[in-house]
This record gives sequence, C-alpha cells and structure tokens, in this order.
Amino acid sequence: MRILVTGARGMLGTDLVCLLEEKGHELFATDVEELDITNLDFLDKMIGDICPDVVINCAAYSDVDKAEEEGKIAFLVNGLGVRNLAHVCGELNIDLCHISTDYVFDGTKEGPYSPDDPPHPINTYGKSKLAGEKNIQEILNEYYIIRTSWLYGKNGNNFVSKIIDSAKKQKEIHVVDDQVGSPTWTVALSQAISLIITTKKYGIYHVTGETDGGISWYRFAQEIVKLSGLNSEVLPVKTGDFPVVAERPKNSVLDLSVAETVLNENLPLWNDSLKKFLSAL
Repeated sequence: MRILVTGARGMLGTDLVCLLEEKGHELFATDVEELDITNLDFLDKMIGDICPDVVINCAAYSDVDKAEEEGKIAFLVNGLGVRNLAHVCGELNIDLCHISTDYVFDGTKEGPYSPDDPPHPINTYGKSKLAGEKNIQEILNEYYIIRTSWLYGKNGNNFVSKIIDSAKKQKEIHVVDDQVGSPTWTVALSQAISLIITTKKYGIYHVTGETDGGISWYRFAQEIVKLSGLNSEVLPVKTGDFPVVAERPKNSVLDLSVAETVLNENLPLWNDSLKKFLSAL
C-alpha cells in the first residue's frame, strides 16, 4: 500500500512509520514542516500528487493543559486540519485513518466506554479532538477513527519517562490514584493500526493496552518503578491534591471488543507491553 502519514516525527508517528516500512508498504512520512494540515490548498496538492491508498493522521495539538489557553490553535489543528484531510480524502477517494483520544469522554460512566457511547469531553483538548471526529463523520461515509489513551513510547515525553526521571531523583513520588484508564505503547498501537487499515471494515475503534477494566496512574507508576529496578516509593494522592489546568476524566477506560473482533486477536496486556518497552531502553 501507498501510505501517507502526517505527524510522522511525533511519538506515535515515528514508531508507526518504522513498522509500516518493515511490513513493506510504500511510505510518505510528513510532519508540519512538509505538510501543514491546516493549509487546505497545499494539502490538496500534496495528497493529489502522492495519491496514496490511505492517509493516517497522527498530526495533533496534544498539550492537554496548554490547550486551555490556546484553544484556537487546538481547534485549528484538531478540528479544521482534520476537516481539511476529510475533504481531500473524500474528493480523491482515499481512505482516512484518524487517531483520536479517550478524552472525548467525560469519565462519569461506570465501566469501559464503547465506540458507540456518546462523547462528552470536559476539557478543550477533548472538545477539539471531538470536533475533528465530527468533521470526518459529516464529510465521509467510510473512515477509520481509532481512539487510544495514555500513550508512551521512546520518541517523546510521556508518563513513563517522567516517572523514571522522578524515581531516580526522589525517594518518594506522588501520583494520582483516582483517575483510571489504560496505558498504550506506541509500538502496540502501531501494529493494530497497520492491521485495521487493511480490513476495509470502517468505523470507530478503541485500541489501548488491555487492563481488564482499567488501572490508575498510581498503579501504572508502581509498575514502572518496579520493572525499572528503582527504589523510589510511589505514594497515592487524589486529583485535588495535584491540581492541573485542564480537568481530566475520572474514568477513560475504553472497550476493546470491536477492535479485537475485527482483528481476531486480543490486544496486548498493558504490563507485557511495558516490560518490552523498558527492556528496549
């Protein structure tokens, strides 16, 4: 397949491009310097010239807290930029695979969110990502929207690297224990994306590490410290004790059953992926 990846030098994009190249696909890796998705005319020309079979959109404004101050920029990239991609892909009959987020949900549900659950974001970042999803659904009849959560990988700042840095410097680290979700390794997500785009089974997918109902950031941090062989003690705190600018959903666990049914395999366990990631550092 001829595949164009936007946001190709980001944490997910870097691993995704490597994996797709290993699988023998013809890759066109672009980031904002080569392809600004908010520029419709340039986007139209470049995609038209390349004429890929599928566009995988990893480009995003992803700073959750900063988005509260820079809402216009977040909506420009996550909303309008995605709308531009949908327009061009629709006109040229190219498949679009868009990477979205668990933060389109408000976190009030008991149990995992299914792809059919109504979104209700509680922060600007989530609202901007939902705008992108809606734009795709308004313009295209066939698309892949893949929601994921709590991403970590070797090519960007993430929770795992922050916990390791803190544990090396401090005897005690404090991590919230009242937010529940599912950590996701960029390599495992990339593998799922590479399979989903070949199915022609369009729709919304949830792809994360398998946590059997979710784990807290505190539990995640405990495992990171243990597997890293560090001696720092991880102590639980409540969200209110660790204030941030943007509100986070208390529960953002995603139901993986649709993806697992289509792929005919279980998604990797979160702690197995973490072990593989840490062993490769």
